[in-house]
Amino acid sequence: MFDVSSVAIEDFDYPLPEEKIAKYPLLQRDKAKLLCFGENGLPKDHLFCELPELLSKDTLLILNDTKVVYARLFFQKESGSTIEIFCLEPIEPCEMQLAFAQKHKCKWKCLVGNNKKWKNGKLSKHAQINNQDITLSVERVEQKEECWIVEFEWNGNKSFAEILQTMGVVPLPPYIKRQAEETDKSEYQTIYADQDGSVAAPTAGLHFPDETFACLKEKGIRYDFVTLHVGAGTFKPVSTKTIGEHSMHTEKVCVSKETIADLINYCDKKIVCVGTTSVRTIESLYWHGVRLLNSDGAYKDMDVKQWEPYQKEVCVSRSEALKAILQSMEQSNREELQGQTSIIIAPSYRYRITDGMVTNFHQPKSTLLLLVDAMIGNKWKKAYAHALENDYRFLSYGDACLFFKEEKS
Repeated sequence: MFDVSSVAIEDFDYPLPEEKIAKYPLLQRDKAKLLCFGENGLPKDHLFCELPELLSKDTLLILNDTKVVYARLFFQKESGSTIEIFCLEPIEPCEMQLAFAQKHKCKWKCLVGNNKKWKNGKLSKHAQINNQDITLSVERVEQKEECWIVEFEWNGNKSFAEILQTMGVVPLPPYIKRQAEETDKSEYQTIYADQDGSVAAPTAGLHFPDETFACLKEKGIRYDFVTLHVGAGTFKPVSTKTIGEHSMHTEKVCVSKETIADLINYCDKKIVCVGTTSVRTIESLYWHGVRLLNSDGAYKDMDVKQWEPYQKEVCVSRSEALKAILQSMEQSNREELQGQTSIIIAPSYRYRITDGMVTNFHQPKSTLLLLVDAMIGNKWKKAYAHALENDYRFLSYGDACLFFKEEKS
């Protein structure tokens, strides 16, 4: 049996010149390039606006409707030093929507930039929100490895979501080497973003304008939404020699009963995910369903572990797994499945629900490249070489690919 933990991350390196990394998006979202494989197995160039033509009518498209929050806050000390606080996940309260709804006080797990300059005490900044003067104060409470638990306090009757919306900055990825600008507030957000909670955009979805959805509807292609709140771990490079030594970040997930039902209806058709976050959500559903089938079937929040798919061979169909989830939700009168996942999708993984995916071009030595390899094998090297030679734009604001899974024996 193939030992996935022994996969060497060096095998997923490739040369990416700085000038190939897109610093800004295109003015028209759907004019990005879209790379596919032709019937001859060679890379073929398209435009993203052609996506509806490239999908069959029996396709269900799955998109992640998470919304990027302005999670970076900058505080100026009297000495002139700037302290950056990057909100990662809520601690008190720990439920995402409750945390954003808080008024007056909350605690978050944060990265603190220039921490050595913050000796002790509180930092504060001021802003006016709807003609109300607001003072936001922050204080470090406890260190957690490379992170800090930070307590936020503010006056007035504004929610923490409103505080971030006014005082925060768009958390652009570190490889986009520029300051966030006003236009990033709309550009680094999908047009269908709905659920506050991400510190990084599900970037494959950035290519979709209203016109693309209109074309999908016209062709009869159905689409549904899931929610996975993207954490800062998506920027975390794999620093270990093998992936077995790498720890995946845990991310919050929410899927509606309606989406589960639609997935069941498309089990004998095509299910295509937009972005790696949608892929990880949909594949996690399968393993949650398997766990329910091996228990009493009662509703449980989803909690899929990093190596869970690789522990033993499972012969459960995607329909059986999804029906187990739907049944547990109906029995407990739940309209949404809540939970979390830290699943890693890597070479040797057999996709259980996902038939294809729309995705951007990813960083060298990233877990996202491992996920692509699991779908199309070494063909990703041919695709990336073609893209580099033909002026494709890479990473978050770059161009896209449409891949369908290679059948494994």
